[in-house]
Amino acid sequence: MRRKDDTLRETLLELARSIVDAEGIDALNIRAIAQRAGVAAGTIYNYFSNKEEILLALTEEYWKQILFEMETVITADSFCEQLIKIYVFLKERIDQSAGKLMSSLGGLEPVGQTRMASMQSALEASLIKRMEQDAKVREDIWNGQFSKGQFARFIMGNMLMLLKSKAPMADLYFFVEIIKKIIY
Repeated sequence: MRRKDDTLRETLLELARSIVDAEGIDALNIRAIAQRAGVAAGTIYNYFSNKEEILLALTEEYWKQILFEMETVITADSFCEQLIKIYVFLKERIDQSAGKLMSSLGGLEPVGQTRMASMQSALEASLIKRMEQDAKVREDIWNGQFSKGQFARFIMGNMLMLLKSKAPMADLYFFVEIIKKIIY
């Protein structure tokens, strides 16, 4: 059995991404990727078992990129101001490619959630770091029953629910007001 080439895998993903971006998710198939890569369709199956696995890999890479970008572009003095900016940033990305990719996964949701756990951990760590950088956040609220990690997961879960439900911005502002009353 031949060893897999990580460079070829990345090339295949780049080609898949270009197909999705230019022609849409429905245009993506193994033959189209193979043709653009100049390889046999069977070669693609050495790296991905099906189209859904390719879409899952694209989604995962897209979220890694989004989280990296978020770390560099989201700044504000207060944690709560950052939460609003993070929400708007994520909403814009979901309304673009990320939402289309995620909705295309259909029956792979459990697998996708497992693979996206590292993205959720990264977002949680980012929220904790941002809380710790806000000097106005009370330190006396953290204890064994109410930790920064639990609070970050609570925030993340509610923000994701707001994003999924396409809630109006008024709901986000209400949520942020609750956060303010807890941490300041």
